[in-house]
Amino acid sequence: MLPSIVVLASGSGSNLQSIIQQVNRGHIKAEIAAVVSDNPDAMALVRAQAAGIDSVSIRRSGHASREAWELALMEKVSKYQPALVVLAGFMQILSERFIAHFEKRIMNIHPSLLPAYRGLNTHQRVIDAGDSEHGATVHFVTPKLDDGPVIMQSRVRVSSGDNALELAGRVLEQEHIIYPEAIRQFIEGKISFDNPRCH
Repeated sequence: MLPSIVVLASGSGSNLQSIIQQVNRGHIKAEIAAVVSDNPDAMALVRAQAAGIDSVSIRRSGHASREAWELALMEKVSKYQPALVVLAGFMQILSERFIAHFEKRIMNIHPSLLPAYRGLNTHQRVIDAGDSEHGATVHFVTPKLDDGPVIMQSRVRVSSGDNALELAGRVLEQEHIIYPEAIRQFIEGKISFDNPRCH
């Protein structure tokens, strides 16, 4: 029986698509058991349905409190007994309780060379700072925002005429390469929270 992956996504799901492709090609020896979103209109859910993957929407507005919503999310994800929880553009901050429940097996990708530029609008912030280099980071998740052990990074050059959209596109191309690779190495036992660096 293949290990189970659950993907949490809020938006277009382009990173999800790259992971689906690598699973379908047999490069990632796991099953994507479900894609769960806080946004019922997320394109990620459409991608999941097209791939025959369970797609689940758990709206924040459908619950009395954020805590109740997160508990429902945690219970739904737990049902799939995931070896790994993958955050792929999931635009909700998860609590310490949720992270502890899936301790050392939640992975995220962030569009910057962490620890630089945690948070949002990273591409414009890099341009405004005049940086010559930008990129993406795959990391394990801890309660601190965009923190946790770094697994893998990919770098792109920043050109003088770049705008945020162009830069974001080049970074996203790298995300589609490094995120499936980090997942593959985790599933194969080559990396862990305590030994995070990809080979």
